[in-house]
Amino acid sequence: MADAWLTFPFQFKGGLITNLSPLQQGVQAPGSARILRNFEPAISGGYRRIEGYAKYSTSFVPAYGAPLVQGSGQTGTALTISNLFISPVANDTFTIAGVAGTYTVQSVSYNSSSKNATLTLTSSLASSPADKAAVTFTTHTGLINGLAVLESSVLAFRNNNIYSSTGTTWSLINTPSFGTVLVNGAGQTGSSLAVDGLTSIPRVGDTFKINGVEKVYTVTADATVVSTGATLAITPALASSPADNAAVTWLSLNVTSTEKARFAKYRINNTNKVAIVDSTNYPIIWNGSTAIRLDSTTDLLGAQGAVFHKNHLFLVKDDKLIFTAPFTDSDFNAANGAGVISTGALITGTIVFREILIIFTERSISQLVGNTLSDFQLQPITRNVGCVAKDTIQEVSGDVMFLGPDGLRLLGATDRNGDFNLGLVSKTIQTEMTDLLSSSESFSSIVIKQKSQYRIFGYSPNVTVNSAKGILGTQVSGETTGEIHWAELTGIKAYVADSFYNNQSEIITFANTDGFVYKMESGKTFDGGHIPASFATPFVFINDPRIRKTFYKLFLYTDPEGSVSTDVNLKFDFDDKGSIQPTTITLSNTGASTVGFYGNTTARYGITVYGNKLKKLFQTQVVGSGFFVSLQFFSEGTDPPFSLDAATLEYSTHDRR
Repeated sequence: MADAWLTFPFQFKGGLITNLSPLQQGVQAPGSARILRNFEPAISGGYRRIEGYAKYSTSFVPAYGAPLVQGSGQTGTALTISNLFISPVANDTFTIAGVAGTYTVQSVSYNSSSKNATLTLTSSLASSPADKAAVTFTTHTGLINGLAVLESSVLAFRNNNIYSSTGTTWSLINTPSFGTVLVNGAGQTGSSLAVDGLTSIPRVGDTFKINGVEKVYTVTADATVVSTGATLAITPALASSPADNAAVTWLSLNVTSTEKARFAKYRINNTNKVAIVDSTNYPIIWNGSTAIRLDSTTDLLGAQGAVFHKNHLFLVKDDKLIFTAPFTDSDFNAANGAGVISTGALITGTIVFREILIIFTERSISQLVGNTLSDFQLQPITRNVGCVAKDTIQEVSGDVMFLGPDGLRLLGATDRNGDFNLGLVSKTIQTEMTDLLSSSESFSSIVIKQKSQYRIFGYSPNVTVNSAKGILGTQVSGETTGEIHWAELTGIKAYVADSFYNNQSEIITFANTDGFVYKMESGKTFDGGHIPASFATPFVFINDPRIRKTFYKLFLYTDPEGSVSTDVNLKFDFDDKGSIQPTTITLSNTGASTVGFYGNTTARYGITVYGNKLKKLFQTQVVGSGFFVSLQFFSEGTDPPFSLDAATLEYSTHDRR
């Protein structure tokens, strides 16, 4: 005979756990999750459906920089354009300033030395474009190779050009400043040009135009500058002889790289700056208005990383740290305090942590202590563990997270001076970590400081947006250092990502192959699409695994931020073949449509009641019986985020058989 009704509570906490057997997980962590996808363990408790993302700017990052028509008088179905640092491709579309219509590329002949391309078009030009008329490509697909969030703007690296935006249009910023450069002498012809007024060195691939002379010109050899003067080797030959003292306007620094660009943000002499490296070219410093190339020594060519520490700019090149003189970011003169430190192995990443510089290789971690060339010392932390992906290194709640060969690890300081903890914190989701490692070609990561949360994204060009994977970890309030609660992410395809936190405001961005930059933690959709989210508790046996229970009622406690609609299933006996499973139950916050919030654009006159309360407790009858039971939730819609805090099941037990 059945006993009186009893109550079993689930307190949702602990995050995703997949390294325990089903029975062990149900006993040890009944409020944890065997499935937790697009729900985040919240620092305030429970599991909260993640927020969405939206375009940072409705304008895509330009595909080809700022190309210009190369010479006037062009007609028909052929058009030569200049100032191109990568070749357009067939089926690209574009417009030309002053010429009617949109044109489609049929085929391309590209010259990487002259930065010119001759396009064959599918239709004839409506009229002859003017020399150096702006060409605007309307095709937006293509990989964004680098991203950095500053105080009020975002920098994006795409197709060998660097752009800046404050959320509207994108502006090219890899425009050099070589001083007030003028033609030095009239009557010049051919493939050279004497100029003066140079404050730095034009190099192969840099482009410029000359006042009063047609066409765009490209430097074909590094210039030798003597007393601000130089004779530039150029292509094409001068279209006409420029006037003496005609202005030379530089258009673009030569940047040619297929690698990721990485950014180091810092402040020096009361100026915010960004160092940009791409593993191929000389580093570039952006000061908010001017791009300056660091090319005083060839040792800097192909720098792979950058970090500002102890008033020095450190650049990573293979196994070396190359640093500037104190209080500068461009002086690499050893006599002034600059220097080089060799680590003996390829450096995979660096981060400033508690006044020391942490240096990672694939098999070791070291720390750089000291303040200047005179007392810098490289000291080992471990020679057994390293970082295998440089874009995974982040500081999270006072510790350093990074991806090692066996999963995510947390580097934290102890009470002993110079001592560190080094724990593998992703053991509870080792299967998911292994899957992410094996299915991804590269990684990116961000930190959401307001949530004490770390997110890592795997990237593969063959994976669709909906199938893109990631993992998030939250250091939950009240837990000791190193205890991270995990969840899976899907639907966020991030090749590069970056975040910025300032004065309680946080901007988190990412980008991939569609040409747009996206703002994470923004809105309630994935750029207008639904957010699929699922959560399943472990299978719990409720006191005795060999006594069958019959279930009658479910009470679900939530913390909504608007309307809530979620499906819930009771899954019995590990969902084994032959076990009878109840039908899906839909729980909906039907009263949410009458609730009004300040600034809520969905409120309706005559229906919405300002100040009315959202429904937090859902009560529903359930049916079914079994030895083990799991609650499984699924939501897919455009509702605001909501938290699942706890649940109770009312049940009765049967006699032992």
